[in-house]
Amino acid sequence: MPERLVASLDGPPGAPVVVLGNSLGTTRGLWAPQAGVLGGRFRLLRYEHRGHGGSPAPAGPYDIAGLAADVLRLLDDFGIAAASYCGISLGGMIGMWLAAHAPERIGALAVCCTSAYLPPAGFWTDRAAQARTAGMASLAEPVVGRWFTPAFRARDPATVARFVTTVAGLDPQGYAGCCEAIAAMDQRSSLARISARTLVIAGAEDPATPPWHGARIASAVGRSRLRVIRGGSHLANVSQPGEVTAALLAHLTSPP
Repeated sequence: MPERLVASLDGPPGAPVVVLGNSLGTTRGLWAPQAGVLGGRFRLLRYEHRGHGGSPAPAGPYDIAGLAADVLRLLDDFGIAAASYCGISLGGMIGMWLAAHAPERIGALAVCCTSAYLPPAGFWTDRAAQARTAGMASLAEPVVGRWFTPAFRARDPATVARFVTTVAGLDPQGYAGCCEAIAAMDQRSSLARISARTLVIAGAEDPATPPWHGARIASAVGRSRLRVIRGGSHLANVSQPGEVTAALLAHLTSPP
C-alpha cells in the first residue's frame, strides 16, 4: 500500500501544479532556492520521501515503483488529476517512473542530477547497512561531501553544515529503504515510453551522477533536451541556483 507522506501545497489558487521531488537525504528545504520564483507562477506540491522530514518509514523492501505510488496517492489526496514534475536525484528517478508508467498524470517533466540506472548495487546496499547499524550521523559528512564542489564548500560552509545536520537527523530505516530502491532500479528500458516534454539537467562536476547519465536519459526520451550546468555538483540547484531556476521556469512555461 502507498504511504501517506508529509506534504504541502502552496501557491496561487487555480495555478497549475508542479510537484517537487527531493534527492535522497534531503527535505523540502532543498527547493528553497527555486520556491520563490516557481511559487509565483505555480502551486508547488512538496513532499518528503519515506523516512525523511517526518514521513513514515515502514519496513522494507522499497522500490522505485512503490515510492512513485506514494506520490500518486498524494496527487489523489489533493485532488490533482495531472501536474508537472521536477525531481532531483531520487526525486528524478521517481519522476521518470511516473512519466513512463502514469503518463496521464504528468505534464512537463524535469529531472536534475539523476540516473535511470546507478550501479553498483553493492554501493547502495552497503550504505543501507551502515545506516541501520551505525546510524545516520556516521554517513552525514561523507554523503554531503559528494554534493558540493570544494569551491562551494569553502564559499558557503553554513549551507553545507545545514545539509549535514539534515542527513544526520533522518530515520535510518527509511533512508536505508530508499538506498535499496536505488540499488534495485533499472529504468533504462522504460525511458522510451516517456512522452512528456522533458528537461534533463546535469551538474558538470557531479561525481554521483555525472553528465553522461543525463545524456543517456535525454537520448532515450523522445521530447527531451539536456542542460549541463557549469560548476554544478550533485545539488546543482543549490550551488548554481540562478541557472537551474531559469532553466526550470523556461521549461515549465514553454508552450506544449
